[in-house]
Amino acid sequence: MKTTAKLGVVLLTALAVACSQEGNSGKAAESSAATASADFQKQLLKQLIQAQPGDVIEIPAGKYSLNRSLSLNVDGVTIRGAGMDKTILSFKDQIQGAEGLLVNASDFTIEGLAIEDTIGDALKVNEGKNIIIRNIRVEWTNGPSTDNGAYGIYPVQTENTLVEGTVAIGASDAGIYVGQSRNVIVRNNRAEFNVAGIEIENTIGADVYDNVATNNTGGILVFNMPNLPQPGHSTRVYNNRVFKNNTDNFGHEGTPVAAVPAGSGVVINSNDYVEIFNNDIADNDTANVIVSSYFAAGYYTDKSTQENFDPYPEGIYIYDNQFTGGGSSPDHMELKALKIAKFGLTGSMPDILWDGAIDQNKFVDGKLPENLKLCIDNEGVDIINVDVQGNYKNITTDISAHQCSLKKLPQIVLDFDKPQDEQSAQTEVADA
Repeated sequence: MKTTAKLGVVLLTALAVACSQEGNSGKAAESSAATASADFQKQLLKQLIQAQPGDVIEIPAGKYSLNRSLSLNVDGVTIRGAGMDKTILSFKDQIQGAEGLLVNASDFTIEGLAIEDTIGDALKVNEGKNIIIRNIRVEWTNGPSTDNGAYGIYPVQTENTLVEGTVAIGASDAGIYVGQSRNVIVRNNRAEFNVAGIEIENTIGADVYDNVATNNTGGILVFNMPNLPQPGHSTRVYNNRVFKNNTDNFGHEGTPVAAVPAGSGVVINSNDYVEIFNNDIADNDTANVIVSSYFAAGYYTDKSTQENFDPYPEGIYIYDNQFTGGGSSPDHMELKALKIAKFGLTGSMPDILWDGAIDQNKFVDGKLPENLKLCIDNEGVDIINVDVQGNYKNITTDISAHQCSLKKLPQIVLDFDKPQDEQSAQTEVADA
């Protein structure tokens, strides 16, 4: 039976009174607030431990200090706050646990609250189905720092996942990350001042649209990494605004994301069947779009790659985007030197930077099959191929080989995200 649990209204009222008594002693007010927060935390932990399927845990407006991780292991639970700027869970004084909230459950919804200043990941959802993350803010309030937690919103190994209306700020890896998942929609979010704004990794079937990614190191990333349970493919990135992602990379040294150049708009690495269309991509100082293989990613080693890992990005289709500016001040000395050598001190890199890596083992009659090509149908757009396989000896800006089109990917549809009369028409993306 569905129940609704409202957390400690009396305790929260006491906390609000304690915080507003300006005429009282500061120490007394702080002591009352600390006591109320401790009571709130105890009550919230109890609610999560005792939750039953169908429960709705409501957290009223207020800022609450927590010093240990929260966890939920029961299917069918909703956690609901009063709004991302009204209900704030602060982990600034966290002394225990790796996450803010860790969820190992299906049919889970969280909405209308903020998670701030966690030691590690802010919100992690692991191995669940039918996940809704809506109107959540995750933030490290001290700004970009390597000391910040790695991931903001972090569903991993999930199926049928919706991330919408969220805000992610300050993650030292990815603000919004969906990894090793299937059937995913990421829409209407804002990612800012993260190393990676939005990252789709080793995920099968994702639609990423109507988002804003700005002031990150890299705006939107679609990656495949080795040594993970599944390779990813079939991602559509469209109707997004991806601009001024020029924040210096503050990722942890040795992590894949630490190799992303500052000034990267949309980055595809080792992933197949990716569409980039109808986006507004502007003023990303290295390149507005980067397409690269695992070999050119900056973290490649022969020993790290599993035998069946495909390092080549294939079936990439870029069309009908609006590009403005970008490429004027690339990160990394090699790219700076390339820009000056090819385009002069006052010139700019083309909108699309490609490492040029092609899997010759897949050639048919001496050339790559059409469905595996990098195709560009975008008026006025140029490309630079840096020839990573040829040790950068045959760098070219010839776009003629890329003037082609590919079969378009299907829309991702989630059963819980469509009208009742369409409930039977789920779109599934088959394994390649």
